[in-house]
Amino acid sequence: MIEKDYEVFIDLILKYNRVHNITGAKDKSAVISNIEDSLYPIKFLPLETIKTAIDIGTGAGFPGLILAIALPDIHFTLFEPIAKKSSFLHLIKTTLKLKNVTVSTKRVEQAKAFEADLISSRAVTNTDILINLCKEYITAKTILLFYKGERVDEEVTNLKNYKIYKKDKRNYLLIKDVIKC
Repeated sequence: MIEKDYEVFIDLILKYNRVHNITGAKDKSAVISNIEDSLYPIKFLPLETIKTAIDIGTGAGFPGLILAIALPDIHFTLFEPIAKKSSFLHLIKTTLKLKNVTVSTKRVEQAKAFEADLISSRAVTNTDILINLCKEYITAKTILLFYKGERVDEEVTNLKNYKIYKKDKRNYLLIKDVIKC
């Protein structure tokens, strides 16, 4: 069963998407699939060590906004430079009264950096470029969580402390100790 906040999200995204085309998920089952994909890493994330998180290129809310709904004790800053997508994120934040969410209508590298315990991203760019884009947010304790496709193995050749969790065609790339890489 989908939690009430996710039902509100599903209704609003389907309504907003008809006019503004912010996601390829065009029906309820596709949105639910994206929600489940976004939430899957909760199973293996060390949540007790995470207080602040950023999501790069949040788009329609996957995964950052969905994680923020599930994890109210973690503050999420969602970076989405496309105004119509950022507006939708603001709509959800306001509608659901999410106090743990900040929406930034900027590219991550253009914002004033701060230390983040978790950095997530889905379908933005390759791993090396992502790490470079968010390097000012990374400390020795930062965990990177990148939602990747089937070609993830090609992107980890330069990494040392990482693990790949697989579910269907999705690869969840969890990287620790980025500074040592």
